[in-house]
Amino acid sequence: MNFNPALIVPELFQFFLILALFLLSVLNGKGPRAEKWVPLLAAVGIVVAVASFNAHGMMFADVYKIDGLSQFFKVVIAVCFFVTTLNASRQPTLAEDRRADYYLFLALSTWGLMLLSSTTELFSIYLALELSSYSLYTLISLRAKDKRAAEAGIKYIVFGAVATALSLYGLSYVLAGQHTTYIAELAAKSWKFADAPMAVVGLTLFLVGMFYKLALFPFHFWCPELYQGASNETATFAATLPKLGAVVILVRLSTLLTPGLEITTILAWLGAISMTFGNLCALAQKDVKRMLGFSSVAHAGYIMVGLVAGTAEGMAAAAFYALAYVAMNLLAFWVVSRVASDGRNLELDDLNGLYKRAPALALSLGVGAIALVGLPPTVGFIGKLFLITAAWNHGYNWLVVTLAVNSAFAIYYYLSLIRHAYTEETVPEGRSAPDTSAFSLVGAGILSAVVLVLGIMPSPVFEFAIAAGRGLFK
Repeated sequence: MNFNPALIVPELFQFFLILALFLLSVLNGKGPRAEKWVPLLAAVGIVVAVASFNAHGMMFADVYKIDGLSQFFKVVIAVCFFVTTLNASRQPTLAEDRRADYYLFLALSTWGLMLLSSTTELFSIYLALELSSYSLYTLISLRAKDKRAAEAGIKYIVFGAVATALSLYGLSYVLAGQHTTYIAELAAKSWKFADAPMAVVGLTLFLVGMFYKLALFPFHFWCPELYQGASNETATFAATLPKLGAVVILVRLSTLLTPGLEITTILAWLGAISMTFGNLCALAQKDVKRMLGFSSVAHAGYIMVGLVAGTAEGMAAAAFYALAYVAMNLLAFWVVSRVASDGRNLELDDLNGLYKRAPALALSLGVGAIALVGLPPTVGFIGKLFLITAAWNHGYNWLVVTLAVNSAFAIYYYLSLIRHAYTEETVPEGRSAPDTSAFSLVGAGILSAVVLVLGIMPSPVFEFAIAAGRGLFK
């Protein structure tokens, strides 16, 4: 078995962080407070991931692949882990004796996603996916004295069990039909239903696990419920990192598919339905996190536009849009967490007059909303532009048109966030004041800058994504 520790430094660093948190959890709060040092080590983890950016190689009997795609996603995962731990450091709804456990499960789920980004064999993908999922099952219910968190956790476990069972069942069909579970070998097989009906059905079922993580219709039911029931900080994590793991696997598996295949057409239709259903449901929401939950369903549909193109550019567009989506959501949830300084769920009316109470947070919310709509000069606009140009004239032009129409639908509910923040003056009584500390404002400013800079200067990141996408076809 080929093993080179130098190729997996980010994973090893995250593993040792998990061991430290486990020890702190065993000490039951007698050691240093986790929220004081975990964000600092998470920042070091970003440096470690960047330093390993150019690592390449195969490990564990070619099950584990370190390439441009995996390293790209590991850097993004490390950055997201840092932001989510920083955001969770001021979590008012988490019991004091659960803080070490909370960070332990955050780190463990993140580690599973790092492993997932490098796995190139279906059984390994399944195991890494479950490792990242089990930790998240526990995190959701850690919201003190709130029955909605327990309800959301139970629903996520039940739906997750069904998705897991379908994926494992589909994996057995792929193995029986194609006699291998290595993606590189599967890419050389036929995926026409007429040639391999068992394998096509199996791969479709296996993808359910990824669709579930991505909150793609019809495997989205958990998403708005989880966002609404979980704490604001936990929802921030659930809305970002697990989506990255799903996207990296879908990108790898997309090398098996070409436009016109039955599975590709299924992905296209699910994408169209998901973006339409998500946007229409979001129009009726008053709870901000629930609105963002249905928004997540719509954005999962957008990502499908790049995946069905069947080209390196399409995969690069899907990977870039996943990065864009994560950046936009981190900004939106950061503002939600800071406005709801007491940990409550925000209603749209809670944003009334925000430009007077916290002008910097109102401005950041505006940047996030404009980016989620897909307007220039934000990363949301350039991300959708990459998706459209990559997918056009590859057999699914109708899906590109559907994306454009749905972007128009989304304008109403995203800009309602700005409308409440800047034009409504009646502030509900009995609400805690927004957090306007330096911690809050600097975080919002940096995330806003990332959303804008990636929209204005996307070339360095997108060119690397294209290089990683082309590497999958070699």
